[in-house]
Amino acid sequence: MEDTQHPTPPYPEQQQEPPGKTAEMKPVPDHGEKSYKGDGKLTGKVALITGADSGIGRAVAIAFAREGADVVISYLNEDEDARDTVKWVEEAGRKVLVVSGDIKSEEHCKDLVQRAVDQLGGIDILVNNAAFQRTYADIADITADEWDETFRTNIYAPFFLSKAAAPHMKPGSSIINTTSIQSRQPSPQLLAYASTKGAISNFTAGLAEMLAEKGIRVNAVAPGPIWTPLIPSTMPAEKAAKFGENTLIGRAGQPAELAGAYVLLASDLGSYMTGAVIPVTGGEIMI
Repeated sequence: MEDTQHPTPPYPEQQQEPPGKTAEMKPVPDHGEKSYKGDGKLTGKVALITGADSGIGRAVAIAFAREGADVVISYLNEDEDARDTVKWVEEAGRKVLVVSGDIKSEEHCKDLVQRAVDQLGGIDILVNNAAFQRTYADIADITADEWDETFRTNIYAPFFLSKAAAPHMKPGSSIINTTSIQSRQPSPQLLAYASTKGAISNFTAGLAEMLAEKGIRVNAVAPGPIWTPLIPSTMPAEKAAKFGENTLIGRAGQPAELAGAYVLLASDLGSYMTGAVIPVTGGEIMI
């Protein structure tokens, strides 16, 4: 029987303009809309999630809301996707604050945190998830501006947001960064992106030590190939069609399959975890 929840490649060849739209993907990703069941693990918490309009961020927002958290949805400009995420958070009966804007700006990051504090009463969980990537065969094709944009989105923004959020966080709070299998197994075509993911893993370890005395835990999730709008909008169509086929499981992961790792790190289930990186990679080894 065909596994419609976890489709396997080849996928239909497709190409989108960055940053991509969920509704135009074939197959449409599973964010746990029908499958995730919460039981109050995050009741009374406020979570700020970047890149929460689609992909992993949407799956995390749905899971957190169903676990009882109010959610700040941070995204760049993908209004249609963001509205869908808002719908699922509201259906879970939680408060939601929606903020578009560019997290490459430190001022915007400060404003995100302050709005969470002012409008939702605080910040207990920060998920640094938003990312920028492009594929290139030759380093000569990567401009300095694009290198800068990748680093400012993927590693400067987590720094800006963590710096702004930490003073408002109480003991037991959690910062969760999205790194990648690329931090250990870099693809040459993703030179800039993979470099930032290595930096995120090191940032996670160092920040965990820095904030331990304040009772703030800092961890990361390392996804493997996950089926999100980033894929058809940043990869050649023929490569996107085969995305994930070389994993041990033989397919790309669905965003919903990462949600549990973020819930673990955000909740008391992960109370003895800090400085950790959880691989969710379809069998790609991170040792």
